[in-house]
Amino acid sequence: MEKQKKKKSHFPFRLNLLFFSVFFLFSVLILRLGFVQIVYGENFKRDLERKEDITVSNPVPRGIIFDRNYRVIVDNIPKSAISFTNQGFNQSEMLKTAEKLAKFIEKKTDLVTDRDIRDFWMLKYPIQAEAKITKQELALFAEKKLSDWDLYNLKLKRITAQELNQLTANDLEILAIYRELSKGFKFLPEMIKNEGVTEKEFAVVSENLQSLPGVETTTDWDRSYAFENTLRSVLGNVTKSGEGLPADQLEYFLARGYSRNDRVGKSQLELQYEDVLHGNKSKVKNITDKSGNIIETETVFAGNKGKDLVLSINMDLQMAVDKIIEEELWAAKKWPGTRLTDRAYVVLMDPKTGDVLAMSGKKMVRNSKTGRTEMMDDALGTFTTTYNVGSTVKGATILTGYKTGAITPNTYFDDAGIKIKDTPIKKSYAYLGRLNEINALKLSSNVYMFHTAIRIGKGHYEYDKPLNFSNKMAFETIRNSFASFGLGTRTGIDLPNEQSGFKGQSRLPGYLLDLVIGQYDTYSAMQLAQYVSTIANGGYRMQPHIVKQIREPARDDEKLGPILKEINPTVLNTIDVKKVWLSRVQLGFKKVMQEPGGTAYKFFKGARYSPAGKTGTAQAFYDGPLRSHFGQEPPPVMNLSLVSYAPSSNPEVAMAVLVPWAYDGKDDNRANLKIGRRVLDTYFQMKNN
Repeated sequence: MEKQKKKKSHFPFRLNLLFFSVFFLFSVLILRLGFVQIVYGENFKRDLERKEDITVSNPVPRGIIFDRNYRVIVDNIPKSAISFTNQGFNQSEMLKTAEKLAKFIEKKTDLVTDRDIRDFWMLKYPIQAEAKITKQELALFAEKKLSDWDLYNLKLKRITAQELNQLTANDLEILAIYRELSKGFKFLPEMIKNEGVTEKEFAVVSENLQSLPGVETTTDWDRSYAFENTLRSVLGNVTKSGEGLPADQLEYFLARGYSRNDRVGKSQLELQYEDVLHGNKSKVKNITDKSGNIIETETVFAGNKGKDLVLSINMDLQMAVDKIIEEELWAAKKWPGTRLTDRAYVVLMDPKTGDVLAMSGKKMVRNSKTGRTEMMDDALGTFTTTYNVGSTVKGATILTGYKTGAITPNTYFDDAGIKIKDTPIKKSYAYLGRLNEINALKLSSNVYMFHTAIRIGKGHYEYDKPLNFSNKMAFETIRNSFASFGLGTRTGIDLPNEQSGFKGQSRLPGYLLDLVIGQYDTYSAMQLAQYVSTIANGGYRMQPHIVKQIREPARDDEKLGPILKEINPTVLNTIDVKKVWLSRVQLGFKKVMQEPGGTAYKFFKGARYSPAGKTGTAQAFYDGPLRSHFGQEPPPVMNLSLVSYAPSSNPEVAMAVLVPWAYDGKDDNRANLKIGRRVLDTYFQMKNN
């Protein structure tokens, strides 16, 4: 049988072809890489060394601040400026630039220090400066017994006044410019001049930029205030262009991507809303060569202007309240015993939302130049200063009495004075008879509040006998209750540095009686406004706020940008009282202002807006700017206060008035009531117009 021929396999041939192809491709790749490395390697290496990408952030204008009616309060004014960006220049190069620039612009020299002048002299006269060091000192330097810094300081000290006089007025102007050039950081623009740049200076510098490396003509901005000093202390300030980041907050801002020369809010509203107002900086990528020279610039991000704020403040109302305070303070100064009267505060608030409608403070100060007394804005004092306020807190005392079971509706006490052993008698301003809590509020009985406090403390009172409390937590009980209204605690207003007030330290029984009539702890006008709002709105402690909306920046064809965030009303807590209890306090407040005999009736008689409220007079000790004139015993003074809301049935506005050190004699000028009546009249007149 014939053998079958075996079929020849093609597999080895195909495999060999694949191996050969792979070998060939790798050979080509290796040859190509070798060619690139040998022929072009040096070029690529030089090109890599030649370029470096550095991204620089440039500031943008801050956001605008509006009032509740969308009128501009704070804006930005563009202004011509001349800047310098250090691109790695050495001292000699910057000095040449300063000398050239001095020919084109005028630069003030008021910021130049003696140290600056000495440094500059050594830079200008290096040979003479080196001659200040002896051979012995150079030998010590060689032996490392003296440092470069030691030698430099020796040179500075040995420069004589005669040598410093070698510097001309023109030299000092060059120094002032050089000072600005040398203090900047690499690739960060630094303002050389942004105040009073004339059109001629701007034009001449623009024409000569090629001979002024690092110098640019640009536009800077400054904050402008449409209402001048109105609310100025609350609006706050922004750092100046040459000031940069505040030293005490440097790390905070650097960690958030700020540059050292950025302008930031440094106080109050500008500081509180810095993250909103600052905006997103533009980013520019500078491509430099190996020497650090910029060879190409590319805009990475154009930046966004800061977001805008809409405040709850009505600036017409704010200015009207300011004027009322000023006029009544001047009028009060004509009364006897007002040598220490120098300030007053008013807060108007929507009791249902917490919107601060006006926060006004005025303070009398003596102008050091003219010697005249002038009024300055002190709206800041409405929440940063606290005082004894007197009987305005009695509404909280009655409600605390209800909550603790110390009193019940229609509890009566006789208004006869209280005498604790070894202490003066404590009484009301007159004997008011036998009273329930409603009439105690209307007539402002101190004694009624004393009996309430004694019951809260579980004490037993006998005339001219010691008074002790079995409830050792009585102070805490009353203070915690007061805090639920906003008294003696921070209100939560969206501004920094709010003060909670001073709490008396002694726990003697007599001081508990002082506490419940507002003559022991101290409170601010803002706390009083929050407290009376809580009573007015049915028991809800609303967080006061000055910012109502945050908006995106407006486009060129718009006045306002879209709303980014609406500040909604915030309830911090409720006072947890029965409606019947609250209604009785509200009735007492209404009688204060609308019923004959009420402590505010004579001033609010006939008011068509149905006001309710409580007056306050507190005996205190003066602690103002003239305190040092009186040694260890400051004179006793009377603080005046008033809280109110209207209309009494459906309140839309709550008010607090505080006049510290209103008088130091027996003559009560009633400045709190005069201010309060005029302010509420003005509010409702503006509303109806």
